[in-house]
Amino acid sequence: MKLSKTEEELMSHLWKLEKAFMKDLLEEYPEPKPATTTIATLLKRMTYKGFVGFKILGRSREYFPLVKKSDYFSKHVNGLIKNFFNDSASQFASFFTKETQLSQEELKQLRDIIDGQIKKK
Repeated sequence: MKLSKTEEELMSHLWKLEKAFMKDLLEEYPEPKPATTTIATLLKRMTYKGFVGFKILGRSREYFPLVKKSDYFSKHVNGLIKNFFNDSASQFASFFTKETQLSQEELKQLRDIIDGQIKKK
């Protein structure tokens, strides 16, 4: 399953905090803050989808992510590569390096990352 844009925003706050009560999540948002009912609805949907779990502590719920951030984004990047780049990581890398206007330093950093991965294999 996939998260909506608003769910992804809330999930990013939860990944950052690792566990949080409703008030903690609301504090992460800039002004104007969303309504408590909006956050509650999003959390309910995300719990149903299997992205968020919670523990009941007294009359409150402490929420925590059930999916790691790296796993979520890895799945979506791989889907992007499959759907838009003919399942070719090299086509994706070519597009990414040409179209994102990376600086020379950023390109060198990418090369170092790739060289490091080659050495591991």
